[in-house]
Amino acid sequence: MSALKAGDDFPEGVTFTYVPYNPEQGDVTACGIPVKYDASKEFKEKKVVLVSVPGAFTPTCQNTHVQGYIEKLPQLKAAGVDEVIFISYNDAWVMSAWGKANGVKGEIIFASDDGTPFSTSLGWTLGARTARYAILVDHGKVVYAEKEPAKDVGVSGVDAVLAKL
Repeated sequence: MSALKAGDDFPEGVTFTYVPYNPEQGDVTACGIPVKYDASKEFKEKKVVLVSVPGAFTPTCQNTHVQGYIEKLPQLKAAGVDEVIFISYNDAWVMSAWGKANGVKGEIIFASDDGTPFSTSLGWTLGARTARYAILVDHGKVVYAEKEPAKDVGVSGVDAVLAKL
């Protein structure tokens, strides 16, 4: 597989792992049990924004990228987005803690592209890490897919995605 582009079908066989939010395990240090998220199956039935970042708790990802999506989640939902999913090379527990640390209680899924199989298949990695990119999928069809050319959120930030909705 190579980089996705508008008009492509979202590929088959794409899965991530995540820890579903549970109020009983709402503390940032609570681990939970990771489960598989079948993105290929789920994306066929929804309008989804998939956002990839190089790492949880890293400066641009934390201070700019995730904050924009949290702040503008109501606008995304009003535009018909069913789900927003953040992925990184970090494991599912780190991603879960990142969501909790940002006060997210299930409104956004924080998942792991553990070992980066999906990002690698696209050629969208930064060494061992996932690259920074955004993909908008509407019922299995890619509407928008862009990888950041530099350390910025110009094409993967929430405003770029909102402009495509």
